Amino acid sequence: MSGESAGTSAPRRKLIEVALPLEAINRESAREKSIRHGHPSTLHLWWARRPLAAARAVLFAQLVDDPSSNPEEFPTEEAQRAERERLHQLIEKLVVWENVRNTELFEQAHQEILKSTNGNPPPILDPFAGGGTIPLEAQRLGLEAHASDLNPVAVLINKALIEIPPKFAGQRPVFPGLADSQLNNWTGAAGLAADVRAYGGWMREEAERRIGHLYPKATLDDGSEATVIAWIWARTVTCPNPGCAIEMPLVRSWWLGKKRGKEAYVVPTVVEDHSVPAGRRVEFSIGHEAGGPSLEATMSGRQGAVCLACESLVPKDHIKYEGIAGRMGAVLLAVVAEGKRQRLYLAPSAGHVEAARVPRPLDVPDQKLGFDPRNLWTPQYGLSSWADLFTPRQLTALTTFSDLVMEARERVIADGGSSAYADAVATYLGFGVSKSTDYQNALCSWRSDVKNEGIGHLFARQAIPMIWDFCEANPLSQSSGNMLDQWVWVAKSLEKLPEAAVGFARQADASSVGGADMLISTDPPYYDNIGYSDLSDFFYVWLRRSLRDVHPELLSTMLVPKAEELVANPYRHNGKDGAKQFFEDGFRQVFARAREHALPDFPITVYYAFKQSEASIDGTSSSGWETLLDGMIRSGWSITSTWPMRSELSNRMIASGTNALASSIVLSLRPRADDAPTTDRRGFIGALMAELPDALRTLQQGAIAPVDLPQAAIGPGMAVFSRYAKVVEADGSPMSVRSALQRINEILDQVLSEQEGDFDVDTRFAIAWYRQNGYGTGAYGDADNLARARNTAVAGLEQAGILTGRAGKVALLRADTYPADYDVVADDRTGSWEALHHMIRLLNTGGIPAAGAFLALAEQRPDGAVDGDLVKELAFLLFSIAEKAGRSADALAFNGVATAWSEILAASRETAAPISQGAFEFDTESD
Repeated sequence: MSGESAGTSAPRRKLIEVALPLEAINRESAREKSIRHGHPSTLHLWWARRPLAAARAVLFAQLVDDPSSNPEEFPTEEAQRAERERLHQLIEKLVVWENVRNTELFEQAHQEILKSTNGNPPPILDPFAGGGTIPLEAQRLGLEAHASDLNPVAVLINKALIEIPPKFAGQRPVFPGLADSQLNNWTGAAGLAADVRAYGGWMREEAERRIGHLYPKATLDDGSEATVIAWIWARTVTCPNPGCAIEMPLVRSWWLGKKRGKEAYVVPTVVEDHSVPAGRRVEFSIGHEAGGPSLEATMSGRQGAVCLACESLVPKDHIKYEGIAGRMGAVLLAVVAEGKRQRLYLAPSAGHVEAARVPRPLDVPDQKLGFDPRNLWTPQYGLSSWADLFTPRQLTALTTFSDLVMEARERVIADGGSSAYADAVATYLGFGVSKSTDYQNALCSWRSDVKNEGIGHLFARQAIPMIWDFCEANPLSQSSGNMLDQWVWVAKSLEKLPEAAVGFARQADASSVGGADMLISTDPPYYDNIGYSDLSDFFYVWLRRSLRDVHPELLSTMLVPKAEELVANPYRHNGKDGAKQFFEDGFRQVFARAREHALPDFPITVYYAFKQSEASIDGTSSSGWETLLDGMIRSGWSITSTWPMRSELSNRMIASGTNALASSIVLSLRPRADDAPTTDRRGFIGALMAELPDALRTLQQGAIAPVDLPQAAIGPGMAVFSRYAKVVEADGSPMSVRSALQRINEILDQVLSEQEGDFDVDTRFAIAWYRQNGYGTGAYGDADNLARARNTAVAGLEQAGILTGRAGKVALLRADTYPADYDVVADDRTGSWEALHHMIRLLNTGGIPAAGAFLALAEQRPDGAVDGDLVKELAFLLFSIAEKAGRSADALAFNGVATAWSEILAASRETAAPISQGAFEFDTESD
């Protein structure tokens, strides 16, 4: 990486600075998206959390020595590689979600950390703690965790994750009769979780006693009753046509359910009604024809509305004007009830309309929404206070549950719990109320699609959009959005939390935290991606109402602090340029302070949210990325590694069908020496040429996808660039980060090209021909010249089975045309090219076992014609060529083999040896 050698004066390189098992980390990070029960993200919503798997792996690798730092114990490259592989296998186990409660595994990981830190690992600090992923995973690894954030909602989440549970580890529940109802030792936070469930259940029962009459059952056609799941409403404004003036519903879709044979939709009809000023109104019934609604939606987010009665086009400006004037209403479209394994859709009734007509409570959060038209859309339609985002019935329910939090706290004390324990239980009960607001608001859509027919939640995106037809969930039901489930989710999260080290969470500006004894790992905000403070006010106003007596200092302000938030908000910082300057100055200030207190023996780690739209063709160049690197370097840091992290798709691109870029990048950084030298352009390029080839080979040997190699190669390249105080261009000006990145990419291409010399002559010909023609045809004369230059012949290459030559044209064979009955042992002329293409074919037809068995067989050839490392190296090289030539399907195939290599290698080792050709048969259907 940086060329440092392990010695008495130089710090030992850590695993993160050399190699990571990225495929396993990224696979588990992506899989977390589908894990709900017990996952810490279900404790309370927060935006853009880092995956737990990634944070866990990064922290471990940040603290554990790379074997190359211990030459006395691992004197050879082979020994170092074997030890590195052992550590990677440990990481691959650590990142699996199902192992989070495996105490033996995490004790093994902790012992590795102790071994590399002389028995005294540093406390971990995240100054931008957000949703708490990094501090929580530090705690899970047995480390002292410190979480800091300016946002009180984030601080409260971190307290709930890392600070409160260890204080009450082993606490028996105090709810009457509960402690004796479960035959266990109430380890960890199990007792606390049980009390949260129990007192949450009490709150739900008490709320039903007080406000249950507001949620009447639905009467079915046979006279029986059913619990209502939701009421579906549409906002209304008066038609501006003076000759009409009907109360017109604003509906984006009439559909209720699209399941085949159970179709349901709203049917609007204009009817005479002289009790209303217009003399007409819209009445609603339910249709079930398979063809669906005959009428189009009446509301388009861009174009405005259409009146059902007179068909006038109504501009959005009129709707905005009516909303701001307080004249936007709502009409009930349908009632959704719970049937036997299906939804029942009923037409509105006077009783259900009347039940919703309740006065707005007095003590509601009337604080104003911030000004951010990009992310907060409702103020322009008159919904300008936080209370405006809820119906009066929802406000009544939420204030009732909010008041019950403190009543439950008093019951905890009365049942024998201490005041501190009662505060803890109340905190999680308050989280349940706050969580419910994501469903219990007037901005939730009804989802009518086949797979997800039900209630949607507000924060499906990082914004508060305007919704025209919305559903009002029944908090006392057993369906989505009900209150009791919120405490069940909270309790399940508590039960999965680690039982290990202590944690501390506090509110502070990131530039003011840090100390000489703490090691930083953090995920800072990225420019203006997310307006955390404006969005989190949505939850803060309810958390404050429920818990301000429990956390008076943290919840003292009316809204979340915003002025010091390190987000480039143009509406708060004098436009786009001012916001950019504010962010960059603040970013440098934070990391300059961190540089002052840096620990000499460890790198810090920083996550960067890499956006697909920022990428250049090679996936490494963007203004934001360059700004981050430049800010770090100017703050006195030297970059020692960069690792692409994925959380959206499986890293095995052959499965996902795309060579997409990573969703974030993790950097490791060390303090640059105060007396760092300067160099010129020639010296910089010379150092790159000397160090980058070995670093790239190490990357290729690790579980990294070819698509990620350019981003990962930035690490060792920038390690060279950032170790200098300055790199001087020929004209005397300092080299920019962009120029350095370009030089790194050039040398990456050069190194990959130079690796061609490692291959057999047939493979070298095929690489050169593929670079020119891909799998397309080319002239025989050109092929002949190319073959002669490499001391081979076209006829021999055709006989070898890698190309065809007909009518004066030559073309390389695609992998899917290679013969299925190929005998790699008997073939008297084979090499890396042929082996790779057979593995592509087998991976697609027989999967990992087939490709692994082929590799095991090929490597048993006595002539050594097939070397697995070279086959993998060839996949990297061909991926690079294919990407630059725009051959995406080819790139996908090469990337798939290289990315799955660790699993292929494992499968090859599991194959019995010696292996015969007859054993090399696969039931592709069963695989």
